[in-house]
Amino acid sequence: MKIHVVISGRSYHAAETIPDRLTLPDDATVDDALRMLAELAPDGKGLPQSCLVAVSGTHLGTVRDHKPQPLHDGDELVLIAPVAGG
Repeated sequence: MKIHVVISGRSYHAAETIPDRLTLPDDATVDDALRMLAELAPDGKGLPQSCLVAVSGTHLGTVRDHKPQPLHDGDELVLIAPVAGG
């Protein structure tokens, strides 16, 4: 299956090394996609644990603590890093 990946917030720079599409096995889950993305992240730092995770418009939690969910061909995985400032 192929899914679309969107990264925004303070982690947008990580998107430079991460493709906007992932090819995963048909039985892949959000955790499988997050593991693959962590491996592709620059400098081996992985993904910020506080990033919000959504799949096709449904909020699942954060990278650290999210609802398990299977993925389907064509899903959109969105990672949003919280931004703070004044």
